[in-house]
Amino acid sequence: MPGPTRNPAERFPPTPCLYLRRHVTLPESTLLVLDPGPRHAERALVARVLEGDRIASRELYDAHVNRVFRLAFRLCGDEDHARELVQESFIRIFSQLSRFRGDAALSTWVHRVTLSVVANARRRDKKHDREIDFDATDPIADEAVRDADPDLKEGLHAAISALPEIYRITFVMHDIEGYTHPEIAAATGVAVGTSKGRLFIARGQLRKMLEPFRKE
Repeated sequence: MPGPTRNPAERFPPTPCLYLRRHVTLPESTLLVLDPGPRHAERALVARVLEGDRIASRELYDAHVNRVFRLAFRLCGDEDHARELVQESFIRIFSQLSRFRGDAALSTWVHRVTLSVVANARRRDKKHDREIDFDATDPIADEAVRDADPDLKEGLHAAISALPEIYRITFVMHDIEGYTHPEIAAATGVAVGTSKGRLFIARGQLRKMLEPFRKE
C-alpha cells in the first residue's frame, strides 16, 4: 500500500478568488493530472462548466493547473508571483470559457490565456522581470545545467532572462518545459516554422552570450 501523499493544497493553496474557492478548491486526495482527451470530451467538459457544474470546474482546474504553474513560474522566475499568475490565469480562463470553440485543444487555449496573463503582468510591473531559477522546481533543463559551474549557471540564467520575449517564451517552452513546436505555435498564434525559427534564433543568441564561458 503506498504511503501518504502530500496534500496538493499545500502546493496550490485555495485562491482568494471567491469563484475559485467555491468551485475549484483542490480536493484532499492526490492531485490528478488528467489527459485532456478527445475534442468532443473537452467540449462536453466546457459545456458542463458553463452550466455551473462544480465537479466539472474542478476537473478542468486539476487537469491544467500543474502545467500552468510551471509555465508561469519559468517565465516570471518567482514562485509566489507564479502562484498569483496561476490564480489570475484561471480567473480569466473561467470568465472567458464561453469563447472556447474547440477549434484547438483546450490545453492550447489555456496556455494561450496563461501566456497573455504573464505578458500583461510583465508589462505592468518590470520588477517581476527576474532571472529564471532552474533549480527551484523539477524537472529542470538537464543534469549538465544542474551540475554546471555556478558562474556558468548564473550566466545562463541571466542570458535566458535577457532574451527578447518572443524568443525567451519559445526557448523556455521547448527546451525547458518540453512543449512541441505545434503546441507552442498554437499557444502563441504563429506557424510551426516560425516557432522553429524563433528557437533557432534563441539558441544562437544564448550561444553568443555564453561565449565568454566557453573561452575560459
